[in-house]
Amino acid sequence: MKLSPQGLSDPGTEAGLGRMSIDKQFRGDLQGSSKGEMLAAGTVVKGSAGYVAMERVSATLHGKTGTFVLQHSGLMRRGAPQLIVSVVPDSGTGELAGLAGTMTIRIAGGKHSYEFEYTLDDAQ
Repeated sequence: MKLSPQGLSDPGTEAGLGRMSIDKQFRGDLQGSSKGEMLAAGTVVKGSAGYVAMERVSATLHGKTGTFVLQHSGLMRRGAPQLIVSVVPDSGTGELAGLAGTMTIRIAGGKHSYEFEYTLDDAQ
């Protein structure tokens, strides 16, 4: 995964607002790539921050090819994380039309891994 800072929207504020582009590769049952945009805010309290992101995934999932969009909403309250990453309803295209689900991001040793729980309505 590559995060590229896009500059601060207002560097003089205590909230430390920032924007980053996302460039990610997936391997495993979900094979492909994604690109997206993230907005983040840090606070003066260590370990407290928030971010939102939208990420378009182009991939093959168990042999079915298409695209879909993930929406991220993350909070960190004094070191305690809360993160929700969901497939945007009706964003699936191609053989991934009808995709719904959530993704869990695990970070260990500075490396990201993903667990994707999903359903795919083949009737689309």
